[in-house]
Order: sequence, then C-alpha cells, then structure tokens
Amino acid sequence: MSVYTTISEEELTSFLSHYRVGTLRAFAGIQAGIENTNYFVTTSEGEFVLTIFEQLQWEELPYFLDIMAFLAEHEVPSAHPIADQKGDYLRHLKEKPAALVQRLSGGGVDHPNPIQCAELGEALGRMHAMAHNFSGQRSNPRGIGWCQNSIQQLGTKLDADEQTTLADELAFQNSSKREALPQGVIHADLFRDNALFVENHLTGIIDFYYACNDALLYDVAVTVNDWCVDSDGSINQERYQALLEQYHQQRPFSEAEQQAWPAMLRAAALRFWLSRLLDLHFPRPGEMTHIKDPKAFRNILLWHRENPLPL
Repeated sequence: MSVYTTISEEELTSFLSHYRVGTLRAFAGIQAGIENTNYFVTTSEGEFVLTIFEQLQWEELPYFLDIMAFLAEHEVPSAHPIADQKGDYLRHLKEKPAALVQRLSGGGVDHPNPIQCAELGEALGRMHAMAHNFSGQRSNPRGIGWCQNSIQQLGTKLDADEQTTLADELAFQNSSKREALPQGVIHADLFRDNALFVENHLTGIIDFYYACNDALLYDVAVTVNDWCVDSDGSINQERYQALLEQYHQQRPFSEAEQQAWPAMLRAAALRFWLSRLLDLHFPRPGEMTHIKDPKAFRNILLWHRENPLPL
C-alpha cells in the first residue's frame, strides 16, 4: 500500500462523481504495504479506501472484489467494495484499474496478544469453512514455480549461505504434496497490517489482492508466521495455540494436514523471504515506499527447519 501513482484533488473529485458517496472532503496516501497505491478518502457520506492497482490487470480484479463482497455478506468481517452508479466495482483512474471500498474502523496491530490471535483464527477458520462456496478460480501466482524463478532472478545478489539455504528448501518443497490437501480460496497475505482491530475486537480483514485458490493449510501457515512469531523468528506458543484452537473450532484439520503442517510453515516462510529479497534487490520506484527486512523471514524459515511443530 505504498503510493506509486499520485492523484490531484480534481482527478479524485472526477472519479468520485461516478459514485453515490457525496462530495470529497479530504484524502491522504497510505504508506503501509508495498504492492498497490492506496489513499484514505473522506467524503460527506463517509470514509473509504481508494486502491489503484499497479500490477494486476483489469481482467484479474473481479475475482478479488467478488471475494470481498462474498465474505462481507457471509459474516466474515471484510471491507465491502463500493459499486459505482452503473453497479460496477471497478473503474479506471489515470489509465489504471481502481476500486473504492469501505474503510473499516480500527487499525493493524504491531504486537498481537493471544485474544487477538484467537479472534483472527476464528475468522480465518470461518472463511475457510465456506471457501468451497466461492465459485471464482485463480491459481497461486506465488507458488513453487514462482519460488524457483525468483531464486534464479536473484542469482549472484545472494550470498553463499542464502543460495545454499534457498536451493535446499526449494528441493524440499518440490517433494511436498500440497495439491493433495483441502483446497479453496485463501487470503495468502494475512499479516498484522491486513487485519483491523478495535482493542481486542476484530473489525475486518483487508487487502485481498494476493487471494487465490490453494491449500487452506498454507493460508494458516502464512498467518501463523506473522501473528505468532517472536522477534528471533521462533513461535510464541501462547499466541500459536490461541489462533489454532479457535480456527479448529470452525474447521477441523484433517490427518493429511496435520502431517503436512511443518512443510507448510516452511513454504510460507520461503515465499515471503523471497518476495522481500526481490523488493530489496529490485525495488520499484514510488513516491512513498516501505521495503521490509528479508532477514525476518529467513530467521522464521531456519527456525521451522530446526523445530518442526505439531498441529
């Protein structure tokens, strides 16, 4: 959610004229995140988030917006997209796809507690329990093939230890049976800044623009690797148990998932280590950007390799 595309008040006013959201009062760029351009927008009728999509193509975007609407309409807290006067969720702004969504109350958490982890686990479990009811299909663009291509792209920018660890982990993941696990639509990026809380109450899950169809367990692993880790990359058992217990109440884990859990934790850590390495070594220009430290996910991966966890 960095700002790559700057807009003027006049341009935004013209864009908003296609919606029934009142008149513009204020807007400001959002610095958190790294993928799209986002603005907070305040009008006479309420508060919204404007997203300008920097990489995703027009034809890809209905999948994500439909997921958000589906979840919001089925008691999973998420931001509902706003339809324009023609009933469409998607429009162009500065020759790029753009969407307006509800701005939910609350904010992300930097240091989650067990109660917040439990709330998140319950919501994620509820989402996955009805994942089969969503008809959209999109393969994971950050799967094993992407990992292999990313390692090749990084090449000599990596030191010898990084190259060895990545090659070894890629070989391990290529032998896993992820496709045999229960599948469905997943968030795929449920980090602390993508869930909003008012104190200990979850008000919404946001930023579904990495959503795809993949193993549901992988989505749990992505979430655990952010919400339940300490600064050294180790798992905090209290937060870990709180999240998984509440998830399990909504969707029990299968025997195959229990066996695959250590591999999924490692797969999730590998994916985000690689994406942060790419952001570091091949940054995109933007007015406001925020590049996150790749070492955090290297430490998480190394910890999981030495400490396989039961589910």
